[in-house]
Amino acid sequence: MPAAIAFLIALIAALTLTPVARWVAHRLGVIDHALSSRKVHGRPIPRLGGLAIVAAFYLALAALALADDATLALFVVDRMQTGALLLGGLVIAGLGLHDDLHGATAGSKLLVEFAVAGLLYAAGYRIDVVAVPFLEPIALGRLGLPVTLLWIAGVINAINLIDGLDGLAAGVSLVAAAATGLLAVVGGNSLVVILAAALGGAALGFLRYNFNPASIFMGDTGSLFLGFVLAATSLRTHHDASTAVGLLASALVLGLPIADTVLAIGRRALRGAPLFRADREHLHHRLLASGLGHRGAVLVLYGASLLLSAAAVLLTLGGGALDPAVVATLAVAWPAALWRLGVLRVPRLATLLEERRRNLALRANLRRVRDRLGRAGDWSDVWPAVQQAAGLLGASGVALRIATSAPGETEASYTAGDAGDGLLCARSALAHGGAPAGSVELRWRGRAALDRDTEIALEILCGEVSSALRRVQRRRHRARPAVPSLAAPVPSAVRAERQRVA
Repeated sequence: MPAAIAFLIALIAALTLTPVARWVAHRLGVIDHALSSRKVHGRPIPRLGGLAIVAAFYLALAALALADDATLALFVVDRMQTGALLLGGLVIAGLGLHDDLHGATAGSKLLVEFAVAGLLYAAGYRIDVVAVPFLEPIALGRLGLPVTLLWIAGVINAINLIDGLDGLAAGVSLVAAAATGLLAVVGGNSLVVILAAALGGAALGFLRYNFNPASIFMGDTGSLFLGFVLAATSLRTHHDASTAVGLLASALVLGLPIADTVLAIGRRALRGAPLFRADREHLHHRLLASGLGHRGAVLVLYGASLLLSAAAVLLTLGGGALDPAVVATLAVAWPAALWRLGVLRVPRLATLLEERRRNLALRANLRRVRDRLGRAGDWSDVWPAVQQAAGLLGASGVALRIATSAPGETEASYTAGDAGDGLLCARSALAHGGAPAGSVELRWRGRAALDRDTEIALEILCGEVSSALRRVQRRRHRARPAVPSLAAPVPSAVRAERQRVA
């Protein structure tokens, strides 16, 4: 009954608060403008929906604790675990909110995630045993700490990476929360049952607005928080320390996002691509490329998550009798499905090595451009770096447009190289606080299409150019007199090189 109440409160709270979060995102201008070519939505959508998920989760737990003495006593008895999860959730949600508002590097996010995972480990969320069916369990000993940290950070980022289609991350998290709650019922952990119910209610309420066509995105605030709570609760489905069967079941419950993440990291490492730079080869992208529509792809992945969760439940309830059948089915069906999607098909070794060499060389060249942009003191210093990057990418023409809303300043446009018709053109937007702030346009002769590696390089370039322009604007703002009418104009060097493009 307490779990059912927690679910209903979180559901109603998410249904009520998500429109509020959408309004706040519009007011603050926190909008996903689909500036990346890997994104599939074609219109600006607010992305602070994670605030509603977080608030609904905590409101449900607070209301239940105030209304039910037995639940409050349960929280007090397990105060170490409860306190670590609630505090860690706030930290992770704050990290996601900072990323949504200002952006955060992959390194800084991992650092915070590992720190919070360490807090959970100290509170008793641990992986002490690793085992697979038919083998003796292996006690990890001192390796328990790094394995636990990797598990928590891995699940957090797995949910974040799978958040690529409307309703996908919320729906998969809902299925995982339901399965985790059921496993906790079997394992006798009432605290995890309540936590999973509250998370499931929050995800379902948000899904009402996030299913295709979505009117709001959860952003990193939501995806990181969902991943954190699922990672933590998966380690405590049994009242005692994680058992071999319990851990295997939890891995199956989260099998879809985990598999997608492992495959993504593996293919990027093989190809020499940036590990933390998104591509268009995730499972949901593959389903879209196979001809399924947006909703069809999401529903297929919902089904896959349900089947994996059902396998986890069978392994837990079967008492060993069903293990051979479940393991054999998974061993055949899962690789077959991935092969059908083309995920496991590796290109020829010579092709792969050439692609890897080219990607590593391209990344080294972009690092030199990044260092040059880091030394930019004015707009006119940014343009030569952009020209250098265009040459490294083999472009025959390049254009840079800088948009500014500062008083006394007008848009600046730079062009160089070919500008005729019949050229392959790729334009990527510059961003400031999530809003468009200009664009970089490259043009090629003799190309029929643009490969994803060049697209990623262009996105990296635009990110570095956006950062350089923000630094330049901050310097110009500090140097500008306080009286608006005396605002500094566009530098003469810029005006001399500027060319208006119709």
